[in-house]
Amino acid sequence: MADDRLPEKAFPVSWDQFHRDCRALAWRLSAEGPFEAVVCITRGGLVPAAIVARELGVRMIETICIVSYGDFEQLDSLTVLKDVDDKIAALDRRTVLVVDDLVDTGKTALLVRRRLPDVHIATVYAKPKGRPQVDTFVTEVSQDTWIYFPWDLGYSFQPPIRG
Repeated sequence: MADDRLPEKAFPVSWDQFHRDCRALAWRLSAEGPFEAVVCITRGGLVPAAIVARELGVRMIETICIVSYGDFEQLDSLTVLKDVDDKIAALDRRTVLVVDDLVDTGKTALLVRRRLPDVHIATVYAKPKGRPQVDTFVTEVSQDTWIYFPWDLGYSFQPPIRG
């Protein structure tokens, strides 16, 4: 690796692919509900939560704001910038769906589970270390893969995998 901060494997995801994967997540979740509220883990969970909430007909959407990444690496400690509103926390937790873009090590999902036991946690993508912390996901990627989400990308030349 030329830059120690960059991952060995890159998995770029286009807007079209991400939208399809979010709809696939909603399809899997449709048998799990009904859900009264969607809580998205920001920032990555904002877009998938909006798509899933639309597909499932959920109008109550809340955020929990957690900082877990910085400069291409997961941070040692998590910071909760904003917690879930008391009205959401007071709901029957089995009717609360928590959505994020990715579960990596599972630290963020574990923190959410401690704050909101019995919620259903769903992510679009899952890595092996974090997979046990989520109830539903669409695609598993290897632990050493960095997912480049559409909001991280611009249009530019991409070198071949093998040069």
